[in-house]
Amino acid sequence: MKLSENARIVLEKRYLCKDEKGKLTETVEGLFERVANAIASADKNFNPNADVKETSKIFYDMMTNLEFLPNSPTLMNAGKELGQLSACFVLPIQDSMEDIFESIKQAALIHKSGGGTGFSFSNLRPKGSVVRTTGGVASGPVSFMRVFNMATEAVKQGGTRRGANMGILRIDHPDILEFIDCKKDNADITNFNISVGITEQFMQAVEEDKPYDLVDPRTKEVMGTLNAREVFLKIVEGAWRNGEPGIIFLDRLNRDNVVPSQGMIESTNPCGEQPLLPYESCNLGSINLVQMLKKTKKGYEVDYDKLQKTIIHAVHFLDNVIEVNKYPIQLIDDTTKLTRKIGLGVMGFSDMLLCMGISYASEEAVELAEKVMGFITETGRQASVDLAKERGSFPLFEESIYKDMECLRNATVTTIAPTGTLSILAGCSSGVEPVFAFVYIRNVMDNTEMIEVNPILRKTLEDRGLYTEKLMRKIAEAGSLAHIEEIPEDIKRVFVSSHDISPIHHIQMQAAFQRHTDNAVSKTVNFVHDATMDDVREVYMLAYKLGCKGVTIYRDGSRDSQVLNIGSVKKGEAVLEAAAGEFPTNIKPRPRPEVTLGVTERMKIGCGNLYVTVNYDENGICEVFTSTGKAGGCPSQSEATARLASIALRSGISLDEVIEQLRGIRCPSTIRQTGMKCTSCPDAIARVLRRVDEMIKNQKKHTAEEHLIQSVPASSREETPASMLHAKYCPECGDKLEHEGGCVSCRSCGYSKCN
Repeated sequence: MKLSENARIVLEKRYLCKDEKGKLTETVEGLFERVANAIASADKNFNPNADVKETSKIFYDMMTNLEFLPNSPTLMNAGKELGQLSACFVLPIQDSMEDIFESIKQAALIHKSGGGTGFSFSNLRPKGSVVRTTGGVASGPVSFMRVFNMATEAVKQGGTRRGANMGILRIDHPDILEFIDCKKDNADITNFNISVGITEQFMQAVEEDKPYDLVDPRTKEVMGTLNAREVFLKIVEGAWRNGEPGIIFLDRLNRDNVVPSQGMIESTNPCGEQPLLPYESCNLGSINLVQMLKKTKKGYEVDYDKLQKTIIHAVHFLDNVIEVNKYPIQLIDDTTKLTRKIGLGVMGFSDMLLCMGISYASEEAVELAEKVMGFITETGRQASVDLAKERGSFPLFEESIYKDMECLRNATVTTIAPTGTLSILAGCSSGVEPVFAFVYIRNVMDNTEMIEVNPILRKTLEDRGLYTEKLMRKIAEAGSLAHIEEIPEDIKRVFVSSHDISPIHHIQMQAAFQRHTDNAVSKTVNFVHDATMDDVREVYMLAYKLGCKGVTIYRDGSRDSQVLNIGSVKKGEAVLEAAAGEFPTNIKPRPRPEVTLGVTERMKIGCGNLYVTVNYDENGICEVFTSTGKAGGCPSQSEATARLASIALRSGISLDEVIEQLRGIRCPSTIRQTGMKCTSCPDAIARVLRRVDEMIKNQKKHTAEEHLIQSVPASSREETPASMLHAKYCPECGDKLEHEGGCVSCRSCGYSKCN
């Protein structure tokens, strides 16, 4: 197999089987043999004489050649006792306490098995409604979202994947304004992505600047009206502020509801790309488009013959997944098999364009997107027709919108999902996103920095005699090739990164893929930090006009600390904001509190153990202490580091800035040893500071939530706060996170919120 070193590290850390002591018991090749054999075995369910060995070889070759990869749960669990292979589920939430907590229990089982869940809270009665059975007052959808959030926090997914949720509320729910603001604080409801469920009627009211009705979901009575344009702008403001909420066009999801007799589609999986009916799940996989190219005298072009064969085998693979999958709940098993939905998507689209010399920010790229995705969906459906001839159509076919057409094995065939971790394994760009960055500099444990360069850019520059390490460092620092004088204009035109591309073009590309995708397209529209709310509004309106099913945006730096706030002597007040070019010269640290709370963590360093204690009060982290174990070390230096960090934090210096200064510092005694989680004593302090900061943000004051945590057995509680999913840095390796594909991922270690 041609795997990058980073891909092997990710496989060893996240996918390969280990014994009870964490020792690897499986090779990379063994993983793909395990998966191929398990999935191919389903052929026997339909033909006792099926050549399972041949099918297994086809699946093995397809994966090891990095032509197709299934979603992470399939790679992790196929052929193992757990056997849960689905990435995404949707659960209903009905308006009774019994139903709500039944959904919480079901979600916990799904998260424990490695899946993510989507919910619509639209059926819950609004806040303040009278509960007739008790005479009490309803607390509303947002309060119950917090309970679901804490349940997710408490469940550990076998150490491989964290729980993620999608929360959706209809635009006409009386609590919609509270919902739009519920993630105004980046540390709030951290295990949820949220989206407003928008109707065509609402969007028409926005365009016409008219009011619209708020409807009680229980009584169906109109409870008031709001100005549609003002609410829309409030959604825009929230998205501009920190990317939350996104928007989902509900009428469009149901326009493509294959079996409307089964009810309305009200929710999607956590990244927005898989609309599902209650209790449905979907199995996803992605074709690596870079591997679908052939070289000709004129350059690279799409090899449609190879692509066709890969699609046919991939549809076969994903249909087999439905058969061998061990679903966490019997009702999900039954419901999933009624429609047998699969989601075949792509990754490496941007790299394919680079090979072909096409700029992502061009009409030619949009046209190619439509052509390639149209071919995949058309070929995938035909493959599903052929499977139906052998195995029968999906059970609800006669109730479906396809009932007068050829029988289909699968109600849906294509989905564009985020592929953060999978694209690292495949060594290609993520999903249908542009390249986020062409050059990365990673700290490694042998006292060096590793420069990772997009292989297509590297070859292009080497062929031109332009490649140097100095130039790569310059590109990494700039984050783009756009303003690098040494790079020729023709290369700059093709090698555009995410922030070089206008948000309008991001949406145009998403719409191009959506026009030929059964389900939906997971994509993040990346904005530069200086983008305005009007820029976001324009993109949301364009997504509506171009037929997208949903939109996720992220403005660079919008979840980081934006300005330096200097604390005053008065508790909890900020009295000074440092404007550009104006710096205070008489800063004094606030007094140490009489009483603090604290966390002590043991960190293994090159010369023994370092014990890091971080104390905090109601204003945040205020001091750091360190002590060394019996093995010695350099206690004076670590103590000095801790003291300086403490005085900086009590003086109002940004915690992010303190961490940035300490993280990555290397010590020879640490980097000479393998298995270290830090590179030095200062780096250890930085890592503990980050973890404690995220822990503090995640602490909640709601009695119901605290009670829920205590009701969960200690053995199943999550060790690392899930609030780190929204942090600036990766919670596992400390490198910066990327917002793409409707998800958050780390290109260094393979950490992903979604897959």
